[in-house]
Amino acid sequence: MDMIKEIRAPLEFNQHKVDRQSHIAIKDAGLCKKKCTLKPCTYICPSQVYTWQNHSLRIDYARCVECGACHAFCQENILLNYPRGGFGVEWRY
Repeated sequence: MDMIKEIRAPLEFNQHKVDRQSHIAIKDAGLCKKKCTLKPCTYICPSQVYTWQNHSLRIDYARCVECGACHAFCQENILLNYPRGGFGVEWRY
């Protein structure tokens, strides 16, 4: 009998129920264009919620794992709330 187990990525164990209403918003989209040259939200987010497309910030809130990394780097312009009750990530480990 082979004792080697398949290793799965930790996030695969979690369940995610996506709401139709976003729990993430940008206060001032113009601020992203004019003053934010590094765009840290696009690379600090572990689940790639933020992308820069056609000179504007795109938010795919359905990908969010609610870690708060984006807000830690951009407290000035990202409004991050928890999803409404019954929605969001259900952590399993």
